[in-house]
Formats: sequence, structure tokens, C-alpha cells
Amino acid sequence: MNMPSALLQLQPGTAVVYQNRLHRITHVLDLDEVLLVDDETNQVSHAKVGALETVVGGTQSVARPDLVQVLDKDWEEAKRRYEIIRPLLDKADRSRQDVTERGKTCGLHTNTLYEWIRRYEDSHLLTSLLPRIRNDKGSTKLTPEVETIIQAVVESEYLTKQRKSQQKVCDEVRKRCLYAGLEPPHDNTVRNRLKLLTGEHVMAKRRGRKAADQAYSPIEGCFPGADWPLAVVQIDHTPLDIILVDDIDRRPVNKPWITLAIDVFSRMVVGFYVSFDPPGALSAGQCLASAILPKESWLAKHDIKGEWPCWGMPAKLHMDNAREFRGNMLKRACDQYGIDIEWRPVARPHFGGHIERLLGTFAKEIHTLPGTTFSNVRERGDYDSEGKAALTLTELEEWLVTFIVNVYHQRVHSSLNMPPMEKYRRGIFGTKDSPGRGLPARITDENRLRLDLMPYEERTVQDYGVVIDEIHYYHDVLRRWINAPDLVAPKYKRKFMFRRDPRDISTIWFYDPEVDLYYPIPYRDTSHPPISIWEMREAKRRAEADGRRHVDERALFAAYDRMREIEQNAQAKTTSVRRAAQRRKHHQEVIRPLPLPVAPVAEPVPPQPQTSPAILPFDEMDDLA
Repeated sequence: MNMPSALLQLQPGTAVVYQNRLHRITHVLDLDEVLLVDDETNQVSHAKVGALETVVGGTQSVARPDLVQVLDKDWEEAKRRYEIIRPLLDKADRSRQDVTERGKTCGLHTNTLYEWIRRYEDSHLLTSLLPRIRNDKGSTKLTPEVETIIQAVVESEYLTKQRKSQQKVCDEVRKRCLYAGLEPPHDNTVRNRLKLLTGEHVMAKRRGRKAADQAYSPIEGCFPGADWPLAVVQIDHTPLDIILVDDIDRRPVNKPWITLAIDVFSRMVVGFYVSFDPPGALSAGQCLASAILPKESWLAKHDIKGEWPCWGMPAKLHMDNAREFRGNMLKRACDQYGIDIEWRPVARPHFGGHIERLLGTFAKEIHTLPGTTFSNVRERGDYDSEGKAALTLTELEEWLVTFIVNVYHQRVHSSLNMPPMEKYRRGIFGTKDSPGRGLPARITDENRLRLDLMPYEERTVQDYGVVIDEIHYYHDVLRRWINAPDLVAPKYKRKFMFRRDPRDISTIWFYDPEVDLYYPIPYRDTSHPPISIWEMREAKRRAEADGRRHVDERALFAAYDRMREIEQNAQAKTTSVRRAAQRRKHHQEVIRPLPLPVAPVAEPVPPQPQTSPAILPFDEMDDLA
């Protein structure tokens, strides 16, 4: 099966599909406009970037495994290969000599590097560099005993204030291996391990923390590495100082949370996510998806005039140490798309100054809106925040985007001495003093990106389907995997990957390992209403409070129905009820992956509750508690 590349490169010479005809880009005119030439008629066309489609190539595509299904050792090997070819990928005048020299440095054949480069440039995904299955032809891998000796010597001899030379480390490794009766590794192998150590870590161990801070810490007004657009993107979240109202009765609900992403180079806002839900893996993933994907359709849907030409993969994500940013889901997704993650050092808040200043700017503007709670009680005084509240969540989103696009991006930034939009434009197209980076590539598979950034769980497939949090799911696509044995330990049942959007758990997404695709799996009992994971947990809590020792699916949805009945009777009475109803409405409006065509649903086998597996959820789902 032929599939398009994961990224559409927006540069002269790239083949694209425009109005169902094959064209090539000849010139990039602006942040969202290009000139094209028809391959057959040579007719020149002026096109918007959003109207371009990727070309389905004739080469055989490589299957894309689910990110969390990849073995850790294979994932680390793919990352190692990427680091080896990384200096060659963006080298415009790359020659065979460059590749040969890099190969000699890393102890690899030139043809091997060319193969890795070809595979990566076909898709721009880290999974393209995964080792081929059963392709180990006796490569010289070090034994665990030798690996342990190398690590021990590096810690005791190299990363010390004595600052011993690399040759001393090589000699010590050789000596310890010979004493242990092991074949010592080549000196270059040890030196290459030392090269993999980060410069800041080495300097901190050999010269002290102060010297490392002076060499690697950012100074005021300058962030290291943020030399071009999307080189560094910072993400953070905070509650907004405003009370919102519901969409129906326009009565007060609660304060929302915002997760914001900013391009450090230009100070452009590249993405955001606003919700009544608490911060977690979902909000971090949704904000990153917003930053990567184009914004034209969102602006058109909400009838907002203005340009927001920000899209593409950031080279580095800079985030604080909050738990929602450290989940395995987010780390694997960033690795897959070639995004480096850097966490803010503990107790060093100046590392997050750019995003925090922007959040402060937003707070000042929001304090001018009706329903603001201001920053503290003294500043609020006798202002009636709930009584003055007027904006819904959707209206606040539209206000935020209008402010971002038409005010913040256009006015002079004090640190830049120019508007963020102008700084971004210069970074893209360059100036007479410095070249530009060019237009970022656009993602071509938005559905897969959203799924890769969605929380997940692992479950076995039983004869009655799949059970997650006492709720049964079934579709005929699961039939061939019922009671499938584990590939490594056949006496156990095989666990499969299921993605789940916490805002609507009526459908889960099953990753089929044979075809490397996701399929939507609905409730087994389709009469159940769509609910969020928070509503499910509240229903379970109420059922347990009613005296039930074990809450099954029927009891859970019965409790949910009672909750809805209570809410309807108390709709105009309490803020908490209005907040729950407004969250439910917002969850139903979010963009979700489009379902793939699958076979009709077959009648499932009756459930066997006693065989239901007790598997704890992953940390991403715990974040949502």
C-alpha cells in the first residue's frame, strides 16, 4: 500500500497535488502562499498552502507501529541512529565525503548511513530507523558485563573533579575487562560513549555546578538554541482569572484552565488549549497538536479575520517538571516526530520566563473582561465576578484567538523591538544579514497525530470484547484477537493498545498490530450515552456510596442516569451542576480522529465477568484523576 509522507515539505522543487493535478513548487511567496507549475501543461498557479496535498509516491511505505508497542531497546537504537545522521539531514550541500567522514567517526559504513538517511527522509519519523525484524547478522554488541564496566569507569574515573583524560578512561576499561576475563572493547567504542554524555552534565561533574551554569544557563533576554522559528517551543498552563457562563442559561460556571505554547525565537503563540478539565496528559497533548497543525480551518469555522501562519514540528519542547509533561505517551510521541524534550531545572524558574511572561500578559488583558476574578481578593475588592460573568467557553476561545492574531502578534514586543509576526517572518524568509529557515513542513496525517498524542491503556481481548473501567467494548475487528496468546510468554494472553479520549469514552481506538492502523471500538451496549472519564468516576463513587461493594457496568450507568436526573432538576440552582453540563457540551464539540471503514458489528459472545483482567491504568490516565 502506498501512503504519503508524514510531512509536506514547503520548498522549491517539492512535488504536490493541487486541484487534483501534479504540480511543483517554484517559489515561496509568503507564510501561506506559493507559486506552482503544472508538470504537464507548465501553467503557473498561485495557491494557498492549505490547498496543497502530498503526493502518494511509488515507493513501498514502511509500516508505522504504535509508539508504545515498540520495545525500549529498539526505540533507543532508533534514537541512536537518528543522532548519528542528524548532522547530515539539514546539510544542503551534503556530499559523499561528508557521509563517509561521519561514518568513520561513528565506526559505520557509508552505505549504512545512506540507507538510514533515505529511510528517515522518506517519512521524517523516528520509527523509520527502527531495527528491521530478525535482521541481526552477528553485529558486534557488547556484553552486559562489559557495558557495566564501562559505565562504572565513566562514573568513577571520568566524571570527577580530577578530570582524567579519555585515554585514561580507555586504559582503565581495558584493565578491568582483562582482570574479569572479558574481551575489552575498542578505545573508539569507549570514546563514543563519552561523546554521548551531555556537555552540561560533564562540566557539572568535572568543574562544578557553577561553571556549568555559567556555560549553559540562559541569560536574561536570551534563550540558548532559540535561533530560528520553532527551534524552541515552551509549554505551560495556568487557571484563567475569569468566571465563565454556560451556553444555555448564561449562568456562572467556573474558571477555566489554559495550556499555552509559545515560539521562543519570535514570541509567537503557536498553540493553546482551554478547558474546564484539570491539567493532565490530555491538555498537554492537545496543546502540542494545536501547535503542530495549521490554524486556517479553525479561524474560518469561528469567522475570525486575520492570519495565524504557525504550524510544523518544533525542534525542542521546553516544559516544567509537572507530572503531566513527563508521561510516557508524550515522550514517545515527541521521539517519533523528531522533537527533543527539555524539562525546566528544578528550583530555577528563570528557565520558563518567556511562557510565564506571556501568561502574565494574557492575565492583564483578561482582567478587563466581564466576570474577571482579578489576581487576588484585595485587587478584586467588592467586584461581583459571578454576577458580572458574561462569556461562554467558546466565546472566550474566540476572544483569545482574536487577541493573539490581531493584537499580540501585531504590536511591538518590548524584548524584540518589533512585533512577533515580523520577527517570525524574518526568521522564515531571512534578512540581508542572516538566512531564513524556510517554511516549516506540514503534517499530512492529522488523525494519526491526534491519536499519537492521546492517553492509552493496554488490555487483553476476551470473548466478550474489552473491558476498561467496568465498561465493555466490542467490534468485529477484535474477533481474530480473542484470547490471543502473548508472543513472548504464550501461557499468558496478549495485551493490545487502546487509545481513549477522556472527554468521551463511548469509543476507544484499537491498534491492530498486523496492519498498523487504529479502529474505533464502540460500547458493546450502544444504548449507553457518551460520558467523560470524570463523569464515569463520579458515577462509580456515587454507586459505591449507595452501598454497592462491586460496581459493574449496569450499576455505573444507572448511577449516571440518576446524576443526570438530579442535574436537570437542579439546573438553575447550583454552580457545580452547570459546570458539569458545560463540560459535557464542550467535550462533545472537540475534534476527534475520523473513523476508518470497518466491517459491520457482529453480535458478541455473552460476557464472562470472572475472567475480566485486573490491569491497572498507565500513568497518563492517572494524571486525569
